[in-house]
Amino acid sequence: MKFAPDTETSLQTVVHLLNTALPEVDGLLTGADLDEFVAREEYTGARTHNEAELRSVRHLRETLRALWIAGEDEAVVIVNNILRNARALPQLVKHDHWNYHLHATSPAAPLAERMAVEAAMAIVDVLRSGEKQRLRICAGSDCEAAVLDLSRNRSKLYCQTGNCANREHVRAYRQRRAALRP
Repeated sequence: MKFAPDTETSLQTVVHLLNTALPEVDGLLTGADLDEFVAREEYTGARTHNEAELRSVRHLRETLRALWIAGEDEAVVIVNNILRNARALPQLVKHDHWNYHLHATSPAAPLAERMAVEAAMAIVDVLRSGEKQRLRICAGSDCEAAVLDLSRNRSKLYCQTGNCANREHVRAYRQRRAALRP
């Protein structure tokens, strides 16, 4: 499935944001962590650079994780709430190195609101396409990382945060070998 480039970018950003909250390490503990994330993901617009902004983005991770793992009907409710609360007004814009893409908030809106609406708009495309199953959690037995499956056959099971696929394949191999032993 091919989504619009800005949709894919937004979905990848959601994955990156969600994966800053994995149990073994929190990647958004400080304002500097948030600054680095915002720069890496190329967010534009107003910033306050204060603790409230950091808290709101950390809270957003929880909302987006619930959205990521929700069933389709529940996801629609969460997306609609995000868009309604932000009074989203989608508009085509072109700036920096980006071609035309959708913004649904003003550049002056709070960072967490802009991030939430951008994620919601991307997930709208996913839901409208009937592709919610492409948003999943890593199949690794000890991993909770978000996975975005953009493969043609919807076969991506493992995250890119570690070696989950390799560990699972080794584990399965060892189990098969053990089953063959007398």
